[in-house]
Amino acid sequence: MGKLEGSLRESGASLQRVFRNPGLRRVNIAFAGSNIGNWAFSVVMSIYAYQHGGATVLGVVSVVRYVSMATLGPIVSSLGDRFARKRVMVVSDLVRAALIAGAAVIVASDGPALVVYVLSTVSAVVGTAFRPAQAALLPVLASDPAELTAANVASSTIESVGFFLGPAIAALLLIVANLPTVFVINALSFVWSAAFVIGLRADTKPPAEEEKESRFLEATKGFRTIWVDRDLRLLVALLFGQALIAGASLVFTVAIALSLLHMGRPGVGLLEAMTGVGGVLGGFLALLLAYRHRLSFDFGLGVILWSAPLVLVAAWPAVPAAVVVMVLIGVGNSMVDINAFTVLQRVVPGAVMARVFGAVQSLAIAAMALGALVMPLLIATLGLRTGLAIIGAAVAASVVLSTAGLNRIDRTTLAPTKLALITANEILAPLAESTQEELARSLVEVKVPAGEAVVEEGMAGDRFYLIESGTAEVTARGKVVNRLGPGDSFGEIALLRDVPRQATVRAVEDLTLYALEREVFLDAVTGHNEANQLANVVVSRFLGG
Repeated sequence: MGKLEGSLRESGASLQRVFRNPGLRRVNIAFAGSNIGNWAFSVVMSIYAYQHGGATVLGVVSVVRYVSMATLGPIVSSLGDRFARKRVMVVSDLVRAALIAGAAVIVASDGPALVVYVLSTVSAVVGTAFRPAQAALLPVLASDPAELTAANVASSTIESVGFFLGPAIAALLLIVANLPTVFVINALSFVWSAAFVIGLRADTKPPAEEEKESRFLEATKGFRTIWVDRDLRLLVALLFGQALIAGASLVFTVAIALSLLHMGRPGVGLLEAMTGVGGVLGGFLALLLAYRHRLSFDFGLGVILWSAPLVLVAAWPAVPAAVVVMVLIGVGNSMVDINAFTVLQRVVPGAVMARVFGAVQSLAIAAMALGALVMPLLIATLGLRTGLAIIGAAVAASVVLSTAGLNRIDRTTLAPTKLALITANEILAPLAESTQEELARSLVEVKVPAGEAVVEEGMAGDRFYLIESGTAEVTARGKVVNRLGPGDSFGEIALLRDVPRQATVRAVEDLTLYALEREVFLDAVTGHNEANQLANVVVSRFLGG
């Protein structure tokens, strides 16, 4: 219980840090305005298309929109690696605002519907530059990995809230206003977003690439970066499976509510709302789990929550089961988004990050389109319940088969940068892997110029030191007793025996050290029998000498 309370406190503190960070606060407030406005616009756009051409036109417009975003998205998103990301986000916002405002004028004047469809599709394509640029910008604005995870939690929570708040606002507006009014509000939401992004003070220019490539190769660099990296291939393959079910959900949510459970049209809204509620819960769960430092594993768990629950509603076709399933899918959606974004932000080089996110976005849209096509075929040939069981079990099985790979990413790719110093140390090597990782995250960098003492004989001991680079001389009672270099350590005697420093350690060359505070070192070493014995051997060796 104490550990859970500690994690909850740390989670709350991380979210507070996000909104105390001026850059992260501005980005999230900007995203909140445009996201809610976008969801409201998607509702009225669907109504507009349905009124002007029925279900067929609505379907065609949706497919054209998805295909355009999937094919042109990688090209548009590459702008985030060529220009300052703040500028890309602002231009994306203002261009979308102008396009939607133009569409509002055409709708208000009863102009041609085809022009409205074209403007909304172009706006969607222009919007594919915003999210990758934002995702690539967050690591620059966040001060450490924990704050980065919390920033992604905030973005995902905003997205989940927008999922049900946007349509609700649209419904209320349509009671007192008309379609063009909601179009205008969406345009204003982009202006809102641009106004907050403009105020960012961080240097948001992407790192320069060493090689200049043709425009085509530059635009496809995101896909090529994914293809040559086995960790990225695994993550994106599982993301594709999750997006496949997300596309299928556009069909099966309606089918479950209307055909399987006979809940009527309000039932569709209820199930969609439950997904949004689950999304908010999932954001807090992802932040709580982040302190286990198993981001890739938790991402896989999110994909499981998207897929495995479908088997439940297939086996037990009842309203309570459907509600539980949609909440779990919402939880899974946030866990997928938060953990996938955080892992990608930590793995992908900054110079290509926007293009990788653009490629991921494009593949996800393509998977959603495929899912929206596959699900009706499964329903028509095998029935709704069997179709749900097949697609849910298949994607869940792919995650189970990938568990070893996800654990490898957490253990190696996402391992703390100075973990090797811990694992190579004589005293700390026997500790459990999880303990070593915690120690690596607790390391404090210390730089000592040549000629200065790190510790002096007779001083109180407060730290254990590991040498990364440089050399040091150890003197006791005025005599040189040892010489230390990279990989060596010192300071354990004063901590383990609770005595003053037994020697002076002075830098012969400039030293780069990493220190563990007294309590952190003692908790780890004295709580592990083998490490404690080795530490005492080291102490006895020095004192005996």
